[in-house]
Amino acid sequence: MDKDGRAAPYDDGALLTIGAFARASRLSPKALRLYDELGLLPPARVDPHSGYRHYAPAQLERARLVAWLRRLGMPLARIREVCELAPEAAAVAVAAYWAQVEADTAARRDLAAFLVDQLERKNTAMTTPHTPLTMRYAALTDQGLVRPAHQDAAHAGPRLLAVADGYGPDGGQAAKAAIEALQVLEDQDLSSADLLGALEEAAHRAHRAHRAHRADPAAAETTGSTLTALLRSGTQLALLHVGDSRAYVLRDSGLFQITHDHSLVQSLIDEGRLTPEEAASHPQRAQLLRSLDASTEFAPDLQLLEARPGERYLLCTDGLTGVVPAETVQQALTAAGDPDRAVRELIRLAREAGAPDNVACVVAEMTVA
Repeated sequence: MDKDGRAAPYDDGALLTIGAFARASRLSPKALRLYDELGLLPPARVDPHSGYRHYAPAQLERARLVAWLRRLGMPLARIREVCELAPEAAAVAVAAYWAQVEADTAARRDLAAFLVDQLERKNTAMTTPHTPLTMRYAALTDQGLVRPAHQDAAHAGPRLLAVADGYGPDGGQAAKAAIEALQVLEDQDLSSADLLGALEEAAHRAHRAHRAHRADPAAAETTGSTLTALLRSGTQLALLHVGDSRAYVLRDSGLFQITHDHSLVQSLIDEGRLTPEEAASHPQRAQLLRSLDASTEFAPDLQLLEARPGERYLLCTDGLTGVVPAETVQQALTAAGDPDRAVRELIRLAREAGAPDNVACVVAEMTVA
């Protein structure tokens, strides 16, 4: 059998049909077809007339290894790597993967605790008087050390926090316009308003204006922006998100990412076709699936959060998260004396890491009024 899992010269009579091979390997025919398409487990022979796949018995060992690794939850991209290794090196790779799984499980356990707490807060909020909160905040952007233009924008105010990461020929203006469209919410009475509705409608106005004023609808290179924003009224926070900028909350139990990237590489990670390590250097890591873009419909994620005293919220563009590890971000947010010092330290860390992209950071701290 060669390194691609394809059998050496074979005897037609010894080959197994895809059904027989599926039963022997405990992989479904559907899975075998997918693994063939990915080059992970190609058949020994494909009938040129019927297209039927046939497998050699010698391929069963690789197939069973693939099945076991899938039962572990290993992504297909990593399975391909393990299958190319010698047994000793493969054992080391599986052990390293499982160590990462255990670390990720611990992180998900913390996330589950965060979600349970968030849901319990919503129930408590219906029966318990709110503790009046105020918000300290700061925003800072930086062009970075490589980009010839600055296309990130940020805003921090008493009610609104927002970051935007522009792209394309007029990305800087697109990001600025997205933020400005939301800033009108600073002056509105939101005490009895539908926070999510108000935030979403302001963002939709920005999208409609961007569509109406795009310079050349037929241009080969589009212009657009990400947009991540929090709108506050009392203890409630409305979150709107589209693109690959991010929002985090820092609590006693840790730092939690409360947005999900709308990017090609994140979708591949979600499908198990790419590992987070591979995503960092993927040639299409900047490709967005959703954004505030004149050529696409605007479909943001929306959620309502309940804030507590002592929490810190971070909104940032990928110029920070692309070069500064989450652990380092958490340490900086925890150690900073106030939001202003926090944003300055985060920008410093991005520049220290080379700052290949523009950077925008907003930090807010909830305190008892």
